[in-house]
Amino acid sequence: MCRNIKTLHNFAPPATEDEVRASALQFVRKLSGFTKPSKANEEAFNRAVEGVTHIAQGLLASLVTNAPPRDREVEAAKARERSAIRFSARPHEHEHKHSHFH
Repeated sequence: MCRNIKTLHNFAPPATEDEVRASALQFVRKLSGFTKPSKANEEAFNRAVEGVTHIAQGLLASLVTNAPPRDREVEAAKARERSAIRFSARPHEHEHKHSHFH
């Protein structure tokens, strides 16, 4: 779940409200353990998403950097490469010394 929370600071163009809200939603899901809350918890869950979204927007607006803005396409390509490496089929050995792929 947390892998879905993306870095949003210092991009050109800046993060959209939808991107900030999506990260806030993932954060609240992780904290609560709910992908979709029950009716009894829905109001508290939605209030938390709104609060985290608001705080995150304030944080992003307040951060300063001297680094040049990151390019979304370049960062997306890097993420795809990391994912391909992480989830690629790599051989490994067991104690009985044969290799196979997962």
